[in-house]
Amino acid sequence: MRHLTTALAALYAGLLYLFIFLPVVVLVLFSFQDGTLPVPPLNGLTLRWYEAVFSDGKLMAALGNSLVVAVVSSAIACLLGFLAAYAFARYTLPASALLRSLIVAPMTVSTLIIGLGLLSVLNLTGLRLSLVTVGIGHVVINLPLCFAIIYASMGGHQVNIERAARDLGARDWQVMLLVTAPMLLPSILAAFFLSVTFSWDEFIVAFLLSRFDVTLPVEIWSMLRSGLDPRTNAIGSVVFLISVAFLIVMELAVFRKTGKSS
Repeated sequence: MRHLTTALAALYAGLLYLFIFLPVVVLVLFSFQDGTLPVPPLNGLTLRWYEAVFSDGKLMAALGNSLVVAVVSSAIACLLGFLAAYAFARYTLPASALLRSLIVAPMTVSTLIIGLGLLSVLNLTGLRLSLVTVGIGHVVINLPLCFAIIYASMGGHQVNIERAARDLGARDWQVMLLVTAPMLLPSILAAFFLSVTFSWDEFIVAFLLSRFDVTLPVEIWSMLRSGLDPRTNAIGSVVFLISVAFLIVMELAVFRKTGKSS
């Protein structure tokens, strides 16, 4: 009976990983297909679609736009999330529970609703749609995540260290930046890299809040409107590779640091 349970668990795990990674494997495999349609059967191997992607000015511009928007918006979201978490954890604010709920509320709302709401607000303010407005939208959707991660890591044991710093003459801003922030660095980095990953391939908000300068998901969608294109598999593989790189950096920067500190 024990061996049967182990076999069923292994089978379940295998099917689960197959379900998760099979689309990615197919995407990467057919990005090397030497044919005009990225569909089975596999007709030879070639790198010409990657060459076509890297020689396409619009795709490379969209790739750069995605990187800039992801990094800048994630940094701003982490900064605002840290300041909000510090305020709620260290000060007694009126209706703090309600205010915390309002901050994390966008996590429960569809990005389509958020994007449409931001589009209406931007139209009222007269702000032109651009990468800046896309960045604003990504800050809105990533801020609740950053706040939740950082706030959850602010424990009572840090209060004694902060109090000791104040006793030694440190001001409040020095305690926050030189004492609290370094202690929360693993959580801050985790929030940052997760935000970058989510912002990197986000489509709905980027589509609604951009016009001429677009991010990579919007550019890929424009390519798909004209039918199947082998370059979509190649650029999809590049996106996947960059996402994996972000996760590896997060693993090296966050979890190993946490393991050493413990």
